Amino acid sequence: MNLTRRGAFGLVASGAASSLILPRFALAQADNRPSITIAVQKISNSNTLEVLREQSNVGERVFFSSLWEGLIGRDWMGELKAVPELATEWTRISDSVIELKLRQGVKFHNGDEMTAEDVVFSFGSARMFGDTLPVAQGRTIQVRGEGIPTRAGRDLPAEVPAVARRSWPALERVEAVDKYTVRFHNATPDVTLEGRLSRYGSQIISRRAYVEAETWFDWARKPVTTGPYKVAEFRPDQSLTLVAHDEYWGGRPPVKQIRFVEVPEVSARINMLKTGEAQFACDIPPDQIGGIEADRKFEVQGGTILNHRLTVFDKNHPQLVDARVRRAMTHSIDRDAIVESLWSNRTEVPKGLQWPYYDDMFIADWSVPKFDQAEARRLLKEAGYKGDPIPYRLLNNYYTNQTPTAQVLVEMWNQVGLNVQIEMKENWSQILERSPTRAVRDWSNSAPFNDPVSSLVSQHGPNGQQQQVGEWSNDEMNRLSVELETGTDRARRKVVFRRMLEIAEREDPAYTVLHQNATFTAKRRDIAWKASPAFAMDFRRGNWGG
Repeated sequence: MNLTRRGAFGLVASGAASSLILPRFALAQADNRPSITIAVQKISNSNTLEVLREQSNVGERVFFSSLWEGLIGRDWMGELKAVPELATEWTRISDSVIELKLRQGVKFHNGDEMTAEDVVFSFGSARMFGDTLPVAQGRTIQVRGEGIPTRAGRDLPAEVPAVARRSWPALERVEAVDKYTVRFHNATPDVTLEGRLSRYGSQIISRRAYVEAETWFDWARKPVTTGPYKVAEFRPDQSLTLVAHDEYWGGRPPVKQIRFVEVPEVSARINMLKTGEAQFACDIPPDQIGGIEADRKFEVQGGTILNHRLTVFDKNHPQLVDARVRRAMTHSIDRDAIVESLWSNRTEVPKGLQWPYYDDMFIADWSVPKFDQAEARRLLKEAGYKGDPIPYRLLNNYYTNQTPTAQVLVEMWNQVGLNVQIEMKENWSQILERSPTRAVRDWSNSAPFNDPVSSLVSQHGPNGQQQQVGEWSNDEMNRLSVELETGTDRARRKVVFRRMLEIAEREDPAYTVLHQNATFTAKRRDIAWKASPAFAMDFRRGNWGG
């Protein structure tokens, strides 16, 4: 008789259940923890819960810090600084090697203990990198075919190793020193290894659960991780139900069940809150805050986060090949007017694609292109622009205030003679589809850790999304990306970063920053919970109750 490992476990469980008589008091005990419902604009762009496929603002909300955890975490309720999570400490062995001590006694959602074996597998070819190799020279990773055969005997979607190499371009291997110690070996020097360990995509999974899943999609829709909540049911485009992981290393979670419900319309989300169908409603536009808080039973929390809203250019479009046209578009935007009129001054215009928490890498005297309509008209005349249409692909309020912002932008561009025309799309696949009409789109960029590598290089460098989808490339930018990633001289790295901003934001615009993003969540006032300065919602002990 042949038994699979899963089948054997089932027989053991069945036998135990038939002979075990539970104590009477155990049966009588009730779980009095609350169950909550959260109305969100969207749950997942990819219809999966795999963090290496779902790199999105909406994914961050449901993944962290409920489901996925990494070796190094982020203080979601503080200043988002790096904190010990599944590792208790870490030590630099060299410029390219870091050693971490694992937290002992951590249980996965399937009851297995997390060990170095799981960490090594999480960063291995079967789950993360496929047949791609570490890159030391900044070349774009070419992923062959629609899927990559892996040792686990399934097809790994091509975008998974693409995202993995965006996060870890030069990771060579992870070594298990002993059961609770691992070493990460990079192919190049990298001053950001600690940051990379805390970023999206560097979370730890159960090796056994991954290998035993029937297909990759079975895994990706019910991943087995270490977080305080585990997946009970995922209905793509509808809802996600998480239940408490009572063996969580950080203590018994305070909420019994969390149900995220996908509700695209703002008014419907607010109505669910007011009628009691939901206890939280996310992605609230600033102009709705006063109306919600007029009823003292509710309040709205939130503010600016480490994410900037961008307008992104495809320099291959005939009307955008000339950088002067793109530069004209950047000078046509009155960003302060957008912040005042659409955001009620609850956000601000940042100093380009960077954040003060970069510390000594922050370029304090940088600025976005100034609002100068005369300069915009001069550039268009010099470029010989004749008023031909420039398509603007748009989603319907995926981002808060996205549609009204687009309408304002089109009017601002029209005022200087730019003929920008909105094309409404249903999903990101349609937005990114390569075709002659791809020209302008919306995006946002986060800073997963406090170094410009985390955003400018990760999103716009040789392995970044803009170059992977074929929108934009610049040879000097790519050379400097490698230097920024591998350099150890911080003064030189700051000079390189400034030059990269000059290229991507002024000389050969890849994008232009509109404003710092902000997120607002409406909730019942009697629920003792605090919003973090991020999309993530923290429902762990310490952020729930009195």
